[in-house]
Amino acid sequence: MKLLKKLVRAAAVFGLIPALLGGLSSAWAQSPDIVVGFVNAKSGWLEAYDTPARRAALIRIDELNASGGLLGRKIKVVETDSKSDRAQAAKAALDALDQGAEMLVVSCDYDFGAPAALEAQKRGKVSFFLCAEDVKAGLQGVGKFSFSSSVLAAVQGATMAEWSHKKRNVNTAYVLLDTSIEYDKGICTGFNWMWAKLPGVKLLGEDSFKNSDASIAAQISRIKALPAPPDAIMLCSYIPGAASAVRQLRAAGINSLILNGAAVDGSYWLDSVPGLSNFVLPVQGSIYGDDPNPKVEEFNKVFERKYGARPSSTYVYPGYVLMDVWAKAVDRAKTLDAAKVTAQLESMKNEPTLFGPRTFTPQIHHQNQARLLITEIKNGKPGVVDNWTISTAVPLDVLLKR
Repeated sequence: MKLLKKLVRAAAVFGLIPALLGGLSSAWAQSPDIVVGFVNAKSGWLEAYDTPARRAALIRIDELNASGGLLGRKIKVVETDSKSDRAQAAKAALDALDQGAEMLVVSCDYDFGAPAALEAQKRGKVSFFLCAEDVKAGLQGVGKFSFSSSVLAAVQGATMAEWSHKKRNVNTAYVLLDTSIEYDKGICTGFNWMWAKLPGVKLLGEDSFKNSDASIAAQISRIKALPAPPDAIMLCSYIPGAASAVRQLRAAGINSLILNGAAVDGSYWLDSVPGLSNFVLPVQGSIYGDDPNPKVEEFNKVFERKYGARPSSTYVYPGYVLMDVWAKAVDRAKTLDAAKVTAQLESMKNEPTLFGPRTFTPQIHHQNQARLLITEIKNGKPGVVDNWTISTAVPLDVLLKR
């Protein structure tokens, strides 16, 4: 105490009190750690999507901290529960921001993650959706500081169209859309856009159903009434409705190649369609141990050691990627300032990541062209058979079309 009084008296003598107080204020204002807030569902239906991707993000944070952190500071995690509720997501976001969060990681789904991302936008902070694949989960629906590292649903559909035509000689197709969520519509939008650009192909018809429909008998009857079966059926759906639709198609004797988006990745549903074959989907990385990049399998093993089970689907991986690209942007900007970090993110073109290159622009804060692995299910067993990057990025007007 005596020493402190002497320092203060000396500072007063030399007119240093304002500088001394300013320095102390600056030191107190800056947390010794960089706080990242995770505003995700730890309960409710969305928890099954948020938790795996969040865990992958935490692995990347552990790696960053082990190598010295960011800007010479460790990354500290603050977690709040959105409870699969939109109103609660906004409250949880405010809680995380009040605890000093410099960046928010919000839920996978646009509708449920947006309330939290909007709070970050208001505070001038960057936000990343864990694995949202609707373009509105970013610049168009939230604001200039909002991003997603995942591959847009439309890109998945476009990939299925171009790959199946070029590599499997698919020339006729039938589109079967599950209208329940925006993700499904995005897949079919991308497929139809790319399909119209391909030479010598024909769309034999389009039909729709809802994920909760117990039967798609009427849709199957219309497919069977065609003069010839389609080479492929573009099924835009997710589990459990997708599994039900596939089971009914095969039971009706329709053996066409079935295409879908990444939402059906994972073997957990395959017992409901025993011996399924001729089924293809695009993924960002393989959970099956056969990814062409050996570092992906190394990650899968790290995930298993840390959490007691391997990744259950490709939706684990965007969590890791978002922390990777955000950290790179912060490091290059040499600041946490959202505008400067955003500028660095928007300058990334084919930025290397563990799960393929990532690109952001001032117009699109998602991936509208990306390398995807092609997984095929044969005799009930999924495995990687190819990879594909669509020849043309999906334009913004198509992404916004519904």
